[in-house]
Amino acid sequence: MRRLLFVGVACAMMASAQKQPFDVNALMELKRIGDPQISPDGQWVAFSVQTVDLAGNKKPQQIWTVPLAGGVPRQITHDGEHNQRPRWSPDSKRLAYISDRSGSSQIWLMDPDGGNAKQVTSLSTEADGVLFASDGKNLLFTSPVYPDCGADDACNKKNLDADEHSPSHARIYTELLYRHWTEWQSKRRSHLLVVPVAGGVLKDLTPGVREVPPFSLEGIDDYDISPDGAEICYAMNADPVPATSTNSDLYVVPIGGGQTRQISFTAGADATPRYSPDGKYLAWRAQFRAGNESDRWRLMVIERATGKQTNLTEPLDRWVTNFTWAPDSTGLFYTSVDRGRQAIQLIPVTGGASRVAASGDSVLDEMQLSRDGRIMVYTQQTGASPPEIYRASSQGGVPVALTHLNDPVLNSHVLTALEEFWVDSDDGARVHSFVVKPPGFRPDQRYPVILLIHGGPEGFWGHSWTYRWNAQVFAAAGYVVVMPNPRGSTGYGQKFIDDINGDWGGLPFNDLMAVTDHIVADMPYADGSRMTAAGGSYGGYMADWLEGHTQRFKALISHSGVYDLASEFGGTEELWFPLSEFGGAPWDKPEVYTKWSPSSSVKDFHTPMLVIHGEKDFRVPYTQSLQLFTALQLQKVQSKLVIFPDEGHWILKPQNSLLWYKTSIDWLDSWVKK
Repeated sequence: MRRLLFVGVACAMMASAQKQPFDVNALMELKRIGDPQISPDGQWVAFSVQTVDLAGNKKPQQIWTVPLAGGVPRQITHDGEHNQRPRWSPDSKRLAYISDRSGSSQIWLMDPDGGNAKQVTSLSTEADGVLFASDGKNLLFTSPVYPDCGADDACNKKNLDADEHSPSHARIYTELLYRHWTEWQSKRRSHLLVVPVAGGVLKDLTPGVREVPPFSLEGIDDYDISPDGAEICYAMNADPVPATSTNSDLYVVPIGGGQTRQISFTAGADATPRYSPDGKYLAWRAQFRAGNESDRWRLMVIERATGKQTNLTEPLDRWVTNFTWAPDSTGLFYTSVDRGRQAIQLIPVTGGASRVAASGDSVLDEMQLSRDGRIMVYTQQTGASPPEIYRASSQGGVPVALTHLNDPVLNSHVLTALEEFWVDSDDGARVHSFVVKPPGFRPDQRYPVILLIHGGPEGFWGHSWTYRWNAQVFAAAGYVVVMPNPRGSTGYGQKFIDDINGDWGGLPFNDLMAVTDHIVADMPYADGSRMTAAGGSYGGYMADWLEGHTQRFKALISHSGVYDLASEFGGTEELWFPLSEFGGAPWDKPEVYTKWSPSSSVKDFHTPMLVIHGEKDFRVPYTQSLQLFTALQLQKVQSKLVIFPDEGHWILKPQNSLLWYKTSIDWLDSWVKK
């Protein structure tokens, strides 16, 4: 028996030794799965898969299907580089999708096996966001048209040609929000259009409106079609200065066109409308506070016949992040983040207590229910595994993975499960953190540490996968990775989120220092003399703040960080964010902007810093990093500047991502592994 036990242990050790550390090259091998869609007949699940083509420096996307009962997944599109958003016809005989296989982004139809592909639109302004009407007669989609042209493609093409061949390409503006994320505002606006499935005349359902958001910030549709196919509901911000307002409201319009009617009136954002399958209700997510994009997201329902509204989740001190209707319209399945996990819960349409439908040390999302309501499909991810598609009973039970597309990569590399700990901040607040240890971890060794600071600031670290700031990649480089959730983090109650307002470098800094104290005092395998810290966006701001307020770290990385709050205010686009966070503009609150600006502490800069930014970043303009690097150099602080001219707030292109990881790890290594 002892010999058999020894042999078993030896074999296990050999198998583990044969696995490779999960480095950035392994990260690039993963298939990126999402958007599962159950066919109405309950036979299939269609979904999208994005892969990385390093040689071509691109990320092609194709559509796959897998039997709902289980079986081998199959790729059903092959032409073109971007095939996405599969949506089933009501009879399950056709799939609508968006494809560039003809050279531009258009709506196509195909059979469930990928055959008989047919192009539906040929718009000069292209198409996106397609939905099948429940009666199967129409397709709803978005297109960035010239408002005066609407659905008249000849008119749109004429304007496009005129703009392209104009002798001057100067940009001229008379109002704010003249650029957004990575794009300058053009004369075009996103409108909702409808086209008959059989072909025919297109109709612009939103003529004269400023713009209909094609998707919410979370990537969820901000529009829907009623079950009888007669009405459209969409979200729109109609405030005169959208750059300072989050006040989107819901509007309805007949699918044949006509008078638009506003149906929601909260001071904050109303978004992601969804009709109940029986047509009696409309549900959506709402924020109540004006101008506060970090207000709590509630789940709201309106009874269409009476106009009676119900706030289903007011007792829940967490954000509702996504939802879908139960097929019998008696309840809604929704997700919310709690302490780094995201579960699926079910709440009655009349209100009351929720019950957990699926949960775990994971993030669950993109729920879909079979027509009979018995089976639920969703994506599941953890800190050690990327999203795959799972099937489970909607009443609970053991989930079954429908896809295993990433098993070959995961099984050949060492990945480490997340651990967690809590500490008390100096004001008594409980601060939660996650830890990822390096492969081959030995408790008798001491390892360098990287403190990863998340962005937002209203974001979170948890049992979820990410392709940017991937903790497994940093751990594979030999680091103990600590991911704290300080004040401002979501999943710990709204007060915990709101505590960061007007206090960016105060309570969150104290929370991070409490976590740092714990690392030094209570983690004997973590070498407190070889600690580093890094972050992007707000995490970059905090790296800049650490630069001037502590010397506990051997090296820092600031990615797309805010360095000077006043100048960042004048260069950013979504002005509602700093107006809310700091209580006004710099000329209204100069003392607040000065107090919490890292640029006010330049004389105390000492720690070596790597500064990274994308030149197309309009959220935090890259000049913030230019100013930071200038200050570091003039203060004689060891520093390096990396600017990506073809990237925005995030580094997305494969070759740039490779360089980003290599440069970041090399920088940290040079200061803690000498």
